[in-house]
Amino acid sequence: MSNDAMLKDKVTTLLRTIYDPEIPVNLVDLGLIYRIQIEGKVVNIDMTLTNPACPVAAQFPDVVKSTIETLHEVDMVHINMVWDPPWTSERMSEEAKFTLGLSE
Repeated sequence: MSNDAMLKDKVTTLLRTIYDPEIPVNLVDLGLIYRIQIEGKVVNIDMTLTNPACPVAAQFPDVVKSTIETLHEVDMVHINMVWDPPWTSERMSEEAKFTLGLSE
């Protein structure tokens, strides 16, 4: 496994520790992470929120950035807020849907 792939795994693991403040599900399983790109020690993340009017919209990207910056392999983190395509519950993992009572 390449260094970039190993770092991407570490980033994904850390992202799973960050929960939406209004929904008891982590960002990855909620489907809010659209892309993670690793370029050496630089991490680029495209993410969204469940709603652009979310009360934490202004500070949530900073929470994600500061969490990923705790990895010693990372020198820089760029968070790109993406609103297109808009988030829908279809982006959620089966585990998240089960947690929220949305699966059969």
